[in-house]
Amino acid sequence: MVISHAQILAHLGDTGRVAGTLNPKAQAILFGDVADDAIDRDLPWITQVDRAHLVMMAETGLLPVAHVSPLLRRIDEMECSGFAVLRGRSAPRGVYLLYETYLIADLGEEIGGVLQTARSRNDLGATVLRLRLRGVVADLLTGLSRLQATLLRRAAAYADAVFPIHTHYQPAQPVTLAHYYAGMAAALDRDAEALHAVLADLDRCPLGAGAVGGTGLPIDTRRTAALLGFSAPWTHSIDAVASRDTVLRLLAALGILGVTVSRLAHDLQLWTTGEFGFLAVADDLVGTSSMMPQKRNVYMLEHVKGMAAAPMGALTTAAMAMHATPFSNSIAVGTEGVKPVWAAASGMADALTLIRLIVAGAEPNQGAMRLRAISGQTNATALADWLVRERGMPFRRAHHEVGDVIRSMTVQGVVDLETAARDAHPEWFHGEGAPHLRPGDIVIAQEHGGGPGPVSTAREIERVRASLRTRRAALLGQRRRWRTAREELRVAVQSILDIAVIERPCRGRPAGA
Repeated sequence: MVISHAQILAHLGDTGRVAGTLNPKAQAILFGDVADDAIDRDLPWITQVDRAHLVMMAETGLLPVAHVSPLLRRIDEMECSGFAVLRGRSAPRGVYLLYETYLIADLGEEIGGVLQTARSRNDLGATVLRLRLRGVVADLLTGLSRLQATLLRRAAAYADAVFPIHTHYQPAQPVTLAHYYAGMAAALDRDAEALHAVLADLDRCPLGAGAVGGTGLPIDTRRTAALLGFSAPWTHSIDAVASRDTVLRLLAALGILGVTVSRLAHDLQLWTTGEFGFLAVADDLVGTSSMMPQKRNVYMLEHVKGMAAAPMGALTTAAMAMHATPFSNSIAVGTEGVKPVWAAASGMADALTLIRLIVAGAEPNQGAMRLRAISGQTNATALADWLVRERGMPFRRAHHEVGDVIRSMTVQGVVDLETAARDAHPEWFHGEGAPHLRPGDIVIAQEHGGGPGPVSTAREIERVRASLRTRRAALLGQRRRWRTAREELRVAVQSILDIAVIERPCRGRPAGA
């Protein structure tokens, strides 16, 4: 049967308490001219919740199988067609009521009208949000783990790529690219921990909380939670529909992740400049200028920095939308406060992909890196430490002595500290205990305090790898549980449909046919 839009509007136009549909201008602002975007965004999740709810209601005997099975069958048909019967229609009171009203018009009130038994759009919306968000967070964790794995692979490949780490934009001490990449992977591991905490928080199901005060009908919230892949139902009805703090925690985690990623992007952009020349990026990761022929712009890193900044702004917007609202169901919280999360999460996912491509495609210019480690006198601290260890000199005096040599170098135009120190203090270099001031030798010796020494760096790489393996296994377990729940829901739906076929009397068929 073809349901006209006029029939749907007739149902929507009189809810009992309210007669007439929403003002057209308000409708266009709140729900759009047609419902297609909301259909694609929300209805696949809504129908998943509907199936779980209907299965539970049938299993508990709260609804007869004769009413549940036509609904389940029609929902399947609508979803398989991509909800074609709803497309191009306006949704004057939102996509859910458009969808429910269609079912009522199609199946009749006795069947279509039972869908919302023991349920509200409030607990439905809170549940759909969590179903959507957990996939988003899982995908973010997958992208983050790929970035970490790429950093660790590059770290293992460049254990001997010595370069000067900078402080205050000045050459500081010699380290290796392996040490830097391992440190960045370690920082990202804490960001992953925060996202896993959000995923754990998403593992409670609000369905059953109703509008705000639960329900007097003896529903089985554990069953619906399990069928939707949640570990447990929510235990407080007001908290279930009032709270969207998980959105704030996600945006906070993404904001901090964005800071970490932006700092990596900053360093990579600096090191790929002509002035540094530490890294060279492949042609398929750079752009040129429409006017200046010489340009090789690693412009993707600028996109990364911009994308990585968005979650912090989204956090501010969401927090202010939720601030000082009633602790109950609230559109300011559940709709306006949630809006910023989707673009922020999508942008962060793209930023993780782009920065991973750059890390994977950046090759070090080890000659330029070592030369700058020497010309930047990054061996100065190692020389001062040697004076403390081998000459028994107080560190502050050793610091002064080495600084005095470097000051004389600037006057003489010398860049190699070892050469200048030999000229100024030949006694330091007599005998077998002379200081080793080549950057590579210094790095090898810097094993303490989590320094760039090969043993220390290898230990850190393995520590983060082990953490990454644990996190990946946990995420795979989550995804497996979600898949299992979907299959369990499919089987439960089919079981109800099979029962309905058995119970339905045969009409127009000979016995035994």
